[in-house]
Amino acid sequence: MGKQLRQMNLNVFLMNAGHHEAAWRHPGTEPHNITDIRYFQRLAQIAEQAKFDSLFLADGLAVSKNIKHGAFIGLEPFTLLAALASVTERIGLIGTVSTTYNEPFHVARKFASLDHISKGRAGWNIVTSGGEAEARNFSKDDHLEHSKRYERASEFVQVATKLWDSWEDDAIVIDRSSGSYADDTKVHEIDHAGDSFKVSGPLNVSRSPQGYPVLVQAGSSEDGKEFAARYAEAIFTAQQTLAEAQAFYSDVKSRLVRYGRSPEQLKILPGICAVIGQTESEAIEKERELNELTVPAYGLQQLSTMLKVDLYTYPLDGPLPELPGVDQINGNKSRYQLVADLAQRENLTIRQLIHRLAGGRGHRTFAGTAVQVADQLEEWFTSGGSDGFNVMPPYLPGGLEEFAQQVVPELQRRGLFRTEYTGTTLREHFGLSRPANQFASAALSR
Repeated sequence: MGKQLRQMNLNVFLMNAGHHEAAWRHPGTEPHNITDIRYFQRLAQIAEQAKFDSLFLADGLAVSKNIKHGAFIGLEPFTLLAALASVTERIGLIGTVSTTYNEPFHVARKFASLDHISKGRAGWNIVTSGGEAEARNFSKDDHLEHSKRYERASEFVQVATKLWDSWEDDAIVIDRSSGSYADDTKVHEIDHAGDSFKVSGPLNVSRSPQGYPVLVQAGSSEDGKEFAARYAEAIFTAQQTLAEAQAFYSDVKSRLVRYGRSPEQLKILPGICAVIGQTESEAIEKERELNELTVPAYGLQQLSTMLKVDLYTYPLDGPLPELPGVDQINGNKSRYQLVADLAQRENLTIRQLIHRLAGGRGHRTFAGTAVQVADQLEEWFTSGGSDGFNVMPPYLPGGLEEFAQQVVPELQRRGLFRTEYTGTTLREHFGLSRPANQFASAALSR
């Protein structure tokens, strides 16, 4: 018997009509169905049939200023994921929830509920939110400063984990003869009092199958990387080159030791937006056709917002103007730096940069055959650049079907991806242990 090859993790990031900003204009997409639960159920089942570890729903708390040209409204994640849980059995269900515009008790209760509903498949993509428009929807004039958002997020996660642990695993006894539904010595008030939150507890949902949902994070700034090293069990990240991916992978994994964690406790999943063709030239032509559907005004709005510079007064076929320093950015610092570096490294015009970002908003895009896509993924995975990938279909449902039916079998043929599920929970798919209950552990140590 040969040694079992290390296998990659695959998450599919479902984005309405697809990740390309012009996907909704493509004749093969269904923008009229982005609020139809049957559409998302079909996508979830395609991904589950291909044995993906998980699916992921992003979320924002404000509408884009340029709503005229972009199909990026969407259903609220908890509601949608609960509906997807009812038509799937194994695939993990990850939703984005902001720590800046929510309270820990609400979030802990909803994720515990989703984990029970799905029988242990819930995951939380922890974000701090990135835009001023979101602040104005929550009675605030300004977005909380970057480092302060991460301080709040850290305390938020601490409170949530205490609430998930407030019921020990065996607290519910259901002893009809004695009249005892629960052992109240195993249900704990958390009595948290911190800088941002004061929460008594306990949670009004019992401990869920996974203990905690899998904790996912997507920020790659210094604050984001440190937060991930302390709390995250998976990271959705964006890098353009293998060298950048290797540097990020090494950096974040090396930070785990100061929190008493091992590298295996955190999965790093760079985004990949793959346009797949039967031949390389066909794939490149498909990408060109998608890019031709972009609306320059929309791309300019997105890029201006990301870079904090009004680009409307500059020629589309000219270079970027001088940009502010990253220290002046109070939104997504890591994505700002990635885009600025990409434009400078490849000497891109504004129009070229819009096209490069159209498919993945800074995540890596690649056009080629299924074998070429698999080659790229294998190189990153085996060369210290990732533990797997966050798959971002450029258009739906076709882009997901092509990846599931062409790329996944090629990865399976190489022994790099599972052919069947071996576990039932998202933690088992990711090879993560179930967290010990901090209150039960404390009682045992006394």
